[in-house]
Formats: sequence, structure tokens, C-alpha cells
Amino acid sequence: MIALTVSLNVKPGHREAFLAAITRQAERTFTDEPGCVGFDVAVDTTDDHRFVFYELYTDLAAVEAHRTTPHYAIWREAAGEHVVPGSQVNTVTHRLLHHV
Repeated sequence: MIALTVSLNVKPGHREAFLAAITRQAERTFTDEPGCVGFDVAVDTTDDHRFVFYELYTDLAAVEAHRTTPHYAIWREAAGEHVVPGSQVNTVTHRLLHHV
């Protein structure tokens, strides 16, 4: 499994529009992409404009396919409008352990 972790800050006054955009993105990714097996969105407990996404994919090809979808292009446009420039950090890792 491949985990994509994204952390970012949202511009002041953009939180609600950002939440609408990331909700649509997470739903489309999870329902429309067979290679996506999970998409979590979390907010920092001390800063309600700081978010972390944890996306889980079957393999690297699924991550690359994700980045070519129409909903990803819409998301990138929304992110450009609502995310603080330079604040987004993406990390791609291999998931080693999972406990439920």
C-alpha cells in the first residue's frame, strides 16, 4: 500500500469554501478511483485552518492515475484559491503497519 500524506494551511476567510472543495475531492477520489482504498481529512486541534489528508492507494500507479482525473484538476484549482502558497507538503510513503 502507498500512503499519500498532505498537510497544508488554508487562507483566512477561505475555510468554508476549502471544506466544500476537499469534501467533493475526497468523495470523488474514494468512489471513482478503484485504486484509492481510503481518504481521511483531519484538522489540527489547535489551528482550524491547518489540515492533514491521509490517502491510501493500492500502488504508485494508482497515485499517478489519481493525479490525472478531472476531479483532481478541479481540486488543484480550488487549492490554488484557498491554500496558503508554499504551505502544502506532500509525502508519499509505503504503509508498513496498520492497526484497527
